[in-house]
Amino acid sequence: MTPVMKTPHLDMLKTFDINSLPNLDIVTLGALELFMSEGLPTLDLGNYKKPMVVGSVNAFFTGKILFENAEAVFANESDYKQKFENYSGIDGVIIISASGSKHAIEMSEFFKKKKIETRLLTNNVNASAKKYIDDDKFFVFPKNREPYTYNTSTYMGMILGHTGEDPKKIYNFLQKKIDNIIPDNFADYDSYYFILPSKFDTIRDMFLTKFDEILQPEISGRVFTVDQCMHAKNVVLSPKECFISFDYKNKDYGVKDARLSIPLPKNADYGTLMAVAYYVIGKIQSQYPPYFQDNVEDYMKRASKIFGYELKSIVE
Repeated sequence: MTPVMKTPHLDMLKTFDINSLPNLDIVTLGALELFMSEGLPTLDLGNYKKPMVVGSVNAFFTGKILFENAEAVFANESDYKQKFENYSGIDGVIIISASGSKHAIEMSEFFKKKKIETRLLTNNVNASAKKYIDDDKFFVFPKNREPYTYNTSTYMGMILGHTGEDPKKIYNFLQKKIDNIIPDNFADYDSYYFILPSKFDTIRDMFLTKFDEILQPEISGRVFTVDQCMHAKNVVLSPKECFISFDYKNKDYGVKDARLSIPLPKNADYGTLMAVAYYVIGKIQSQYPPYFQDNVEDYMKRASKIFGYELKSIVE
């Protein structure tokens, strides 16, 4: 008889409330437990010669990863109409949206009116944008119950579905390797500088976004590739800025005593780096006051007014 897989972090995500919002490291482990227990669907991106890939914030960056080697036009919520009109040869549209709501609704309606084949990659079976999408072009990926804007299981699932990386290997790497490296003095710093292998430039903005969403402006984050670091990114040195390099031995950047090296497994792809970096950001988050947890409810009230409907602090 096959033993039942233990999923302590996934179980935690099923029961937390507004008074016990988890940090990003817990949510990252819970996402990997979800994929280990349920698997990942096949990612069907169509067979387009020149697709337009549309998304907001981290959905946009996810799209750039999924279509990194394609001749694609990338657009966000601000410029998709302009780019669609100005670029010739677009033969299909892929909209990426975890919620399938907010800007995804008007995007889907716009492309339906243009009568161009449109696919929606989402994590919400009841996505409001669904009414503008053909049933066979509507793809739902597994997700966890998470705090608003964490969007960890959502886009990580799409990326792992694309790269084919093993979530169990990533999970074990985090707990057996990374846990032993994390220092207990993150609170000594007020800013962070991530150094990524240059081949992972496409995912750089996703980590910047996480700092924006859960730590800024209290704790600042900068993210550059190894090659980008060579161009006057650290003229002013501060002992309060922690330099964290991923799969790179940093001997040149930042104050010597404020450097941390994080390894990656051999042949790591985008999904592994995303999980490792999110996990590290969560460990950083855990050593400071709960800035996100203390402010998210007030933010949701403001955001709900902006979007015109209620947004909740917990995304079911």
